[in-house]
Amino acid sequence: MKDKVSAEIVEKWLKGWCLSRQVPFPVPYKSGFHVMVGDEKQKERFVFPELNDDFFQLAHSIDEPWVYLKVSTSPDEFINKIPERWKLQPQGYMMLCFQPMNFSQISLAEGYHLEFSEYNTTFVVRIAAENGEQASIGRVSLIDDIAVYDRIITEKDHQRKGLATFLLKELETIALSKGITNNLLVATEEGKLLYETLGWKMYCLHTSVVIPLEN
Repeated sequence: MKDKVSAEIVEKWLKGWCLSRQVPFPVPYKSGFHVMVGDEKQKERFVFPELNDDFFQLAHSIDEPWVYLKVSTSPDEFINKIPERWKLQPQGYMMLCFQPMNFSQISLAEGYHLEFSEYNTTFVVRIAAENGEQASIGRVSLIDDIAVYDRIITEKDHQRKGLATFLLKELETIALSKGITNNLLVATEEGKLLYETLGWKMYCLHTSVVIPLEN
C-alpha cells in the first residue's frame, strides 16, 4: 500500500509557493486548500493531498477557464472520470530533500555574475551574463522549518553550463544560514533529473488539470 501523502507537507509547500508568487496564503477547502492566484491564466487553484469526492465534485461543478485543480496522484486515477473540458497539464513531481544537497566542487561558469534580492521571506538569486542578460534565476521561500524552491529557470542560450546547479547551491546556502535543512519543491520532468543527482527524492506526483479558454 502506498504511503499516504501528508497534508501538512503539501500545505507547507503551497505556503512557500504563495510567498514566492506574492499571493495570499492558502485557506482550507474541505480536504484540500484553495489559493486566489489572480493571474490571467491562473485565477485560482485548488490543491488536494489525496484524490476523493471533494476533487470530483469540483471537477464537475466548475466550468470557467483558468481555475486549476491539483492532486497528489497519477492522472490515470481520475482523467476518465471528469468532464472532457478539463485538460491535463505537464506532469509535476513534488520532491523533498531533508538533508544538505550533494554538490560536487562547483564554480560559477566564466563570464557570469550573481545578483541577490529578497522580499518577505523569499530570497532571489539571479545569474547574469557579462552583458547583463539574465541567464538563470531561482527563489527560495522560508516557511516554518521548510525551504521551498520555486521558479528555477535557466534560459535556453545559457544551458549546459552548470548554472542551475550553482544557483541551487547558492539558494541552499541561504536556507542553511537560517538553520533550515528541509527542502521542498515541485519539479518538471526535466528538472526532476537534475534534482535527483543532488539527492532529492520524489515525494508524490503533482498532477494538474485546467479548463483552457476556447479558441
